[in-house]
Amino acid sequence: MADINLQAIHDEMVLVAYEAGRTILSANPADIGTGTKLNSVDIVTEVDQAVEKMVSSRLSAAYPEFSFMGEETYKPGTKLGPEPTFVVDPIDGTTNFVHSFPNACISLGLAIDREPVIGVIYNPYQDLLFTAIKSHGAYMTRIKGTTPQKLPLAASPRPLEGLANALLAIEWGSSRDGPNYELKTEVFKKLAATKETGGAMVHSLRSLGSAALNIAAVAAGQMDAYWEGGCWAWDVCAGWCILKEAGGIMAGGNPGQWNPSVDERLYLAVRGAPSGQKELVEEFWGVIGDKKMDYSV
Repeated sequence: MADINLQAIHDEMVLVAYEAGRTILSANPADIGTGTKLNSVDIVTEVDQAVEKMVSSRLSAAYPEFSFMGEETYKPGTKLGPEPTFVVDPIDGTTNFVHSFPNACISLGLAIDREPVIGVIYNPYQDLLFTAIKSHGAYMTRIKGTTPQKLPLAASPRPLEGLANALLAIEWGSSRDGPNYELKTEVFKKLAATKETGGAMVHSLRSLGSAALNIAAVAAGQMDAYWEGGCWAWDVCAGWCILKEAGGIMAGGNPGQWNPSVDERLYLAVRGAPSGQKELVEEFWGVIGDKKMDYSV
């Protein structure tokens, strides 16, 4: 990796993200064609496809020796390899996009040896850019042209003091039945319920509708953790790099997994803190109990 100029690649990815943002903003969701993949809530639009085609063309022209993994062109069974690979979700938060809810983004990651080394997440509706390069920190730019803010946003992050003091991100996902869904909703209920009824009584639960933006919010320190099962490498690759460079950790979504792979599909992102990360992960795993989510099929 020593001969790969990560800064130059990062800068190109930022330019591509801004171009994708212009395409997203120019679209009128009421007039675009939509389709479904898994079911009626697993939505794809012609804008997703157009953005991915543009991103693939730009990045492949600039770095023809790199591989490309994109949500809209993914072939089932494909695994992320050790070679440099752009891992791309053209619109993360498509459901938000089709409803004109301004919480969608493009997520651009670069993985080398299956490790996220560059992350770029851009929400064009809010002109909000998150970026990171391995070993060079993570940053948030609120408006293009303004000075980036180093992440986490707090100069002295608070210690993590358990689930009872935590604001957590969750998502319902597109699979709305079966054992994974039942476990998810059971855990959601336990997290929110009072201590007297056996719950953790967290401060609250939030769903931004985008895995990438959820992870970015954890990296920024705006949320304490994000638990997810069922998303894909393109949902998390960029955010993973940003989270780690902001001092956060990515543990497994199932109990006992401290070192998940990027395409594991099960994640627990925890913000940077001077203490309490390991304890929060273990407390969260205790809420899950002896059950496990399984997205291997």
